[in-house]
Amino acid sequence: MKIELDRLAARHPAARNSAPLALRPLSLQVASGEQVAVIGPSGAGKTTLLQAIACALPPASGRLVLDGEDPWALPRRALQRLRGRLFLAPQVPPLPPRQRVVTAVLAGRLPAMSLAASLRSLFYPSDIPAAHAALDRFDLADKLFDRVDRLSGGERQRVGLARALLAPARLWLIDEPLSALDPTRARQATAALVQQAAARGATLVATLHQVDMALAMFPRIVGLREGALAFDLPAAQVTQERLEGLYAQHEDELRGDAPPASLEPLPAAPAPAVMHCR
Repeated sequence: MKIELDRLAARHPAARNSAPLALRPLSLQVASGEQVAVIGPSGAGKTTLLQAIACALPPASGRLVLDGEDPWALPRRALQRLRGRLFLAPQVPPLPPRQRVVTAVLAGRLPAMSLAASLRSLFYPSDIPAAHAALDRFDLADKLFDRVDRLSGGERQRVGLARALLAPARLWLIDEPLSALDPTRARQATAALVQQAAARGATLVATLHQVDMALAMFPRIVGLREGALAFDLPAAQVTQERLEGLYAQHEDELRGDAPPASLEPLPAAPAPAVMHCR
């Protein structure tokens, strides 16, 4: 899916119309199938940018175009269909706490399912092997039948990412997917996202606090600061000088001095055989 932003500006979702802009007029193009990492200090407008692209937040000014269509000029039903072709993974996935992991992952397919099929899937998961395979990409296959409220924060994040592999989406918008993961898990999750997006021809836009991970895994880097575009460059051209300017007065974020609140240990137990959920 192709993304075009023409001087698009937006406010934080909870802000009043008179509040300052969280995202100042910004022009940007992302080609279909491209992979882009968005970096910048806290409060730079990264999450607001993703929500605007996901048609979850109407522009305060300017224009968003997805595959040649202005979402906010579409009839409501057509806008809903367009949203079904997008996948937005927030930093804290909205997973029902008493739900089984298999059901939470298969929920990624809901935009392509009828109401009757979606209700049946709550009680009788329709494609357990597909859920198992998606979880295995994030080293979570052994959690297939666990309840969501028994997972750690990092495990919940990875369940949210596994949903993307089953979603009928051509655009993946991933917000800070590594905040609760240790470096090994973070690299594994990022590699899985990048590889699977490329295999499906899906456009991938991810916001990351881990600058080293963004530079290592993504060919294109967009830098945001105070809601404005600081640079848009191939990863090889993002110099230390540019990074220091982007993170001026936020050097601890650039160095990664503040560790995630909860890091996951690496499990030693092997994944169990797939079985039917009761």
